[in-house]
Amino acid sequence: MNAAMFSALAPILILSLTAIVLMTQASIKRDQSIASMITGVGFVLALFAAHYARDFAQPVTILLQVDHWSLFFTSLIIISSFVTLILSLETFSPEGERKEEYYLLLVLSVLGAVVLIQSSHMVSLLLGMELMGVALYAMIAFPEKGELPLEGAIKYLVLSACASAMLLYGFALIYAATGSLSYLGIGAGAAEAYVQNPMLIMAGTAMVLAGIGFKLSVAPFHMWTPDVYEGAPTPVTGFLATVSKGAVFVALTRFYIDGNLHQYSGLNTALVVLAIASMLIGNWLALRQENIKRLLAYSSIAHFGYLLIVLIALSYMDVQLVSQSITFYLTAYLVTTLAAFAVVSTIAGEDVKRQDISAFEGLFWYRPLEASALTVAMLSLAGIPLTAGFMAKFFVITVGIQSDLWVLLGVLVLGSAVGIYYYLRVIFVMSKSSQGGEQTANNLEKILAVALIVSVLLLGSWPQPFIAYAGGL
Repeated sequence: MNAAMFSALAPILILSLTAIVLMTQASIKRDQSIASMITGVGFVLALFAAHYARDFAQPVTILLQVDHWSLFFTSLIIISSFVTLILSLETFSPEGERKEEYYLLLVLSVLGAVVLIQSSHMVSLLLGMELMGVALYAMIAFPEKGELPLEGAIKYLVLSACASAMLLYGFALIYAATGSLSYLGIGAGAAEAYVQNPMLIMAGTAMVLAGIGFKLSVAPFHMWTPDVYEGAPTPVTGFLATVSKGAVFVALTRFYIDGNLHQYSGLNTALVVLAIASMLIGNWLALRQENIKRLLAYSSIAHFGYLLIVLIALSYMDVQLVSQSITFYLTAYLVTTLAAFAVVSTIAGEDVKRQDISAFEGLFWYRPLEASALTVAMLSLAGIPLTAGFMAKFFVITVGIQSDLWVLLGVLVLGSAVGIYYYLRVIFVMSKSSQGGEQTANNLEKILAVALIVSVLLLGSWPQPFIAYAGGL
C-alpha cells in the first residue's frame, strides 16, 4: 500500500483511531462527557476525512473500492451517527459505570458500516457486516433495567447469527462454483458456472439473498424487526433503521451492479417476490400497531420493498439513473427516519407507555416544534408533495414506468395508499386538544429538530441541486 491508498482510507483510519482513543480514555478515567466528546470529535474528523479522500478515490487492494459514491454514503452514515450520538446523550446519562462503553460500541458499529459501504469483496462485506452487527447486539441490550432491551438483543443475536451463517455458507458455495470472492470476479465467472453447475450457484445465491434479506428486514425475513425496534433504546432503534440498513443496501447495490447480477432472470424474480411481500406485509401490519416504534419498524420494511423496485429495474435501464435513484431515495429515507426517531426519543424516551401513539395526543399544543418535526417526517414517509419522500417515490415510479414494471408499481400504489392512513393517524392524534404536557426540551434537541425539518422540506421542494450532485457521483 502507498500513501495515496492510506489517504483513500482516511475515514476508516480516523474511526479506528477514535475507537482506540475511547478504549484508552476508559482505562484512565471513566467519564461520559469526555467519551461523548471524543466520539463527536471523531465523527467530525471522519466527515472531513471523507471529503479529503475524494481526491484519492481508487481501489484499495481487492477488498475495498473507494469512489465518490461510497464516500458520499460514508459521509451520510457519519452524519446519521452524529445525530444518534446527540440523541444518546440524554438517553444514557442515568446509566451507571457502563456508559462509556456505549460510545465505543457506537464508533465500532459505524466503522463496520463504512467498511460495508466500501466493500468490493465478500471478505470485506462479511467483515463490515459482523463488526457492525456485533457492536449492535450490545447497544440494543445496553440499558441496565428492563426486559425488553435484553429480549430484543437476544432475538437479534440468534437470528443475525443464523443469517451470518447462511451468508458465509452461501459465499462458500459461490466460491466453489466461480473460483472468486470479489464482486467483479463472481460476475465474470457466474454465467459459465451456472451452465456447468446450476444447482451450486442457485443454492449459494439463495443463501446469500436470505442472509442479506434478514439484515435489510425485508419480508419474509422481517420477523425480528418490530420486537427489536421496540426493545432497543430509541437512539439505537434509529441507528438500526438508518445506518445499519442503509449500509447493507449500499453494499447490496454495489454487489448487484459490479457483478452484473441483473442479467439473471431467476434472481430478478426472487427480488420481485421480496419487494411485493415487503410492500404488502410492511404496510398492512403497520395498520395494527399502537406503539410508534413498531409502526416505524413495519414502515421501514415497506420502504425497502420500494427500494428493491429500483434494483430490479437495473435489468432494463441505465446504471447511472438507477444509482441516482437509489442515492436520492436512501438520502431521503435516512433524513426522514432520523427526524421521526429524534422526536420519539425526545418525547417518549424509554418509557414504553409514552411510546404508544395515544401518548402523543395534543403534542401540537405543548411541544409545537417536535410535533411539526414529526408531522413533516410522517408526511415525507407517506410521500406527500413538497417533502423528500415525495421526490424519492417519484424517482421509483419514474424508474418503474421506464422499465415497464407495472405489477410492482401497482403494489407500490396500493401500499402507499394504505400507508397514508397510518401516517396521517399519528398527525391526527397530535392535533387533538390537550390540557398540556411537558415543556422541557434542550436547545440541542431543538436545533436538531429544525435542521431535520429543513432538510426534509428542502429535498422535497428544491431537489434539483441534490439530483445534479447525485447524478455526478
